[in-house]
Amino acid sequence: MNRSSPIHIGVLGAAAIVPSALANPARGMHEAQILAIAARDPRRASAMAKKHGIPRVHQTYLALLADSDIEAIYNPLPNSLHAEWTIRALKAGKHVLCEKPFASNAQEAEQMAKVARETGLVLSEAFAYRYHPLTARIKEIIASGELGKIQHIDAQFGFLLPSPNNIRFKYDLAGGALMDCGCYPVSLIRYLAETEPTVERAEARLFAPQVDRRMTADLSFPDGRTAHLVCDMLSPGLFRSSLDIIGSDGKLHVFNPYHPHWFHRLTVRAGNGSRSEQLGNDNVYVLQLRAFLKTIRGEGKLNTGPVDAVNNMHLIDAIYEKAGLQKRGT
Repeated sequence: MNRSSPIHIGVLGAAAIVPSALANPARGMHEAQILAIAARDPRRASAMAKKHGIPRVHQTYLALLADSDIEAIYNPLPNSLHAEWTIRALKAGKHVLCEKPFASNAQEAEQMAKVARETGLVLSEAFAYRYHPLTARIKEIIASGELGKIQHIDAQFGFLLPSPNNIRFKYDLAGGALMDCGCYPVSLIRYLAETEPTVERAEARLFAPQVDRRMTADLSFPDGRTAHLVCDMLSPGLFRSSLDIIGSDGKLHVFNPYHPHWFHRLTVRAGNGSRSEQLGNDNVYVLQLRAFLKTIRGEGKLNTGPVDAVNNMHLIDAIYEKAGLQKRGT
C-alpha cells in the first residue's frame, strides 16, 4: 500500500448520516478520498455525489463492490442489511466501517467477524465516541482510584423521534430503541466495566408489536458491580444523554458522552470538593475515520473491532430476551 496516496472509500447507500459521519470528516483529509457511492435510488446517490464531490456513482451496491479502485467501504444501510453487505464487501476484498448497531443479532455479528478473520481485513463498528479524549479521560479517572471502588454505572440516551414511519421503528429492518440509541449505553457500560455483564431485569415499552420505543435494563457483574441503562426514542425530555459512575469515594457525571463534540461536561465529586472538565471539541467522526485509516495502514489498533461488536450484540440480544421480545432478525 502506498502510504502517500489516500485510501479510496466507497459508500453503500445515501443515508442521512453520510455527510456528518464520513463526507465532511473526509473533506480536507489527505489520508482518505470518497471515490464512489451507490444507492437503491440512483438519483439520491447522484445528488449526494454532486453535493460532496464524490466522483463516481454506481448503479448498484454490487457494482460498487466490484470497483477495483475502492479499498474500503462505509456501510450505513438499515440495520437489517449490515451483515449481508458487510460480508459481501469483505469477500470483495474491502475493509469495512459498519454503522452501529453492528448487526441484527449476535449470530449475524459472529458471521461478520468470522469473514473478517478469514480475509484478514479491517472491520470496525462505528462507535465514534470511543475515539474522543473524553472517553479516555473517564477510563483514566476510574483507573486512578479517585472514585474508590466502582459500585454502579448508569448510562442513558434518549431523544424525541415523532416519525412513525421512520425505519428505526420497523421490526423487519431490525429497528427498536435498544438497537438505535440503546446500543450506545450498552457499548459504554461494557467498555468502562471491561467485562461482560449479566442481564438481571429488562422492561420494554412498545411502539408496535416487538418494537421497543423505550427500554430499561439492570445489569450485574461478577465482582458485584451493577449497571442500569435507559434508552428512549420518544423521550418526554426531548434529549437525554448521560453517564453516572458511583464509587465508594466519589461520583462522576458526564453530560453527552456519546457525541461530545457537540458539547460535553465531565464533573467529579470526590474528597472534599468537585470539579468540572471539558476535553476539547474534536469531531468524533474525524477521530474515528483517522483511526480506521491508520488501522488499515497497519499503524494503529481499533477498540471497536469485531470481538467487541459481537459481545455488544450478545448483550443486546440478552436484554431483548429478558424483556420478553424477539431478537432482531428472527
